[in-house]
Amino acid sequence: MQFLPSLAAIAALAAIAAGSAAAADPPGGAAAPVVVELFTSQGCNSCPPADAFLGELAKRPGVIALGFHVDYWDYMGWKDPFAKPANTQRQKHYGRSLAQRYVYTPQMVVDGRFQDVGSDQPAIDQLIDRAARDRAQGGAGRAPIKLDRQGEGLTVRIDGGALQGAGEETAAVWVAFYDRNHETDVARGENGGRRLANYNVVREFRRLGTYHGKAVALPLDVADVPPSCEAAAVLLQVGGTGPIVAAMSFDLPKR
Repeated sequence: MQFLPSLAAIAALAAIAAGSAAAADPPGGAAAPVVVELFTSQGCNSCPPADAFLGELAKRPGVIALGFHVDYWDYMGWKDPFAKPANTQRQKHYGRSLAQRYVYTPQMVVDGRFQDVGSDQPAIDQLIDRAARDRAQGGAGRAPIKLDRQGEGLTVRIDGGALQGAGEETAAVWVAFYDRNHETDVARGENGGRRLANYNVVREFRRLGTYHGKAVALPLDVADVPPSCEAAAVLLQVGGTGPIVAAMSFDLPKR
């Protein structure tokens, strides 16, 4: 486990304790998939096992797995080519919403509600099962997001009542554009000399709009999306980094 470098004292204590295709869209009426976000870095020598696990989750039905590369390990001798300050900010926002004292890598956040060490597969599997059960029991997230394709145009449609059972009146609509896999020869840093495999690497993450509980259609412009991006995921999330109440993933048209 690797922690934010500015919290080195905490990191020293915590380090002792830690030593591809997009998920299929759910059929109509089925529960929406569970979203797993991995906060990782090629500069973190504890991250490769979590990266490999994310690759396994990316193939698991009922799961949307996303890799967010953070930039706070770039000073360690290797600059992660997929790291973005915005990813670090998203992780920090999760830190506040999940009442954490610090952020760290590798961290997995499940459905915006739970978190644990990304390489702890049994713990993450339990959180995924818990999130899926909670949705089924609460009646929320019944696959209300759909995608319309008309020629080269894309429109995201969200049914009315998608926040029923969530206890909120509005939610952010996010879209993550991602590459399915990459292999990188790392020359320096903690992983120097290794070839690292990364999966569902988020290259662009943008807010598409705000959902107010009523049916809405949101045009999705992919003209300026990095050409390497092969797929996208739409997340309906309370409070920006609160609970994710619905999600879907889909292949992007060739550009």
